[in-house]
Amino acid sequence: MAVARRLERRLRPQEAEIVVLSRENYTLFTPMLPEVTSGELEVRHVVTPVREQLRRSRFVLADVDEVDVRASTVRYHHVLTGRSVLQPYDHLVLALGAATSTFGLPGVEEHTWALKTLDDADALRNHLVWLLELADTIDDELRRKRLLTIAVVGGGFTGVEAAGEIVQLFRSVLRFYKRLRLAEVKMILVEAGLTLLAGLPAKMGEYSRRVLERDGVEVVTGDGVTGAESTGLNLQSGRRIETETIIWSAGVQPSPTVAKTALPKTKRGAIETQSDMRVVGIAGVAGVWALGDCASIPDPEGGVYPATAQHAIREGPALADNIVAAMRGKPTKPFRYTSLGMMAALGGRKAVAQLPGNRVITGFIAWFLWRTYYLLRLPGLDRKLRVAFDWTLELIFPRDTAELRFGEPQQNVRHEEMVSGS
Repeated sequence: MAVARRLERRLRPQEAEIVVLSRENYTLFTPMLPEVTSGELEVRHVVTPVREQLRRSRFVLADVDEVDVRASTVRYHHVLTGRSVLQPYDHLVLALGAATSTFGLPGVEEHTWALKTLDDADALRNHLVWLLELADTIDDELRRKRLLTIAVVGGGFTGVEAAGEIVQLFRSVLRFYKRLRLAEVKMILVEAGLTLLAGLPAKMGEYSRRVLERDGVEVVTGDGVTGAESTGLNLQSGRRIETETIIWSAGVQPSPTVAKTALPKTKRGAIETQSDMRVVGIAGVAGVWALGDCASIPDPEGGVYPATAQHAIREGPALADNIVAAMRGKPTKPFRYTSLGMMAALGGRKAVAQLPGNRVITGFIAWFLWRTYYLLRLPGLDRKLRVAFDWTLELIFPRDTAELRFGEPQQNVRHEEMVSGS
């Protein structure tokens, strides 16, 4: 979307036709997904309709079936009608993002909950409410203990934020479940590495651990996962965590669509690009560009830029400018960006933040900075106001415990299997 919006501003109307293909008609503000899961934010308030963001681009609700870089065509089918279309192009931008990686571990794909998409967050929230409803009803103490044990795998940003938010959800609503006590709820965060928030200043990981443990989260580090089942999680140390809810945030991989393209890729499956984000490496192929989580873009130090949102949203305008330059016969420019820092919310009005110069702030000030920055980054004034209103209401009222089941057949089937197996 950042590429399309910049092209609309830079190109004259008669100079090019801009076509945007996406399987969803909205863009998602992913940093706020954990708050959707915990019921702090409404689902629709963290998405922005695509058509509201475009002025003259043609948008197609489509799934891409094939990218033929030699013929310079993309074959797609419309999500609603199924009609197949062959779309020629002069320049192709691949911004396919990433998908959850299970590393091929047995049972992980079948028995865990991801937290990558809006559907993931909404389904997980319904599941958490379902757990409370069932635990409040049954008399089987062993089953109740399993229901009230939540395992989060992955000690990165998503895992840390999800653990903190879910704890706050239970604290907010458990008063409505007369047979349950907060002491019965067990949250376990599992990280294969030795620290949380690996790759960032050690103070951030240490503070995150202290805050989570103070809130009742058991933090397990240095112990990886060997497999998952419908009733538990198995660790490399031999420990088994009895649970019916495993939230998987241990890794991502480039979108599976990338594998269908005949483009040079890294070992992890990302598309290799030059510093200007142009894809090279296949004779006779030109006009193909890639950015975001599906791309490997070299940085000036000899490495590659990390797959983070703050890099991706700045890659977009830079890539668009390079396309305009290429169309007009001018030289392109390498992408250059220095990270502003990283932030993670821990729930309970606490957060950690890394500022430029490796300065670290923690606690309420970091939480206030997290909320202020991301509120400003939300696209559209209406979304900013909706989210700010949600946050204000959360200060006054408990979180919503309504379980909305429509549109989630897979989750309902899984719940039926859990009940029948009890």
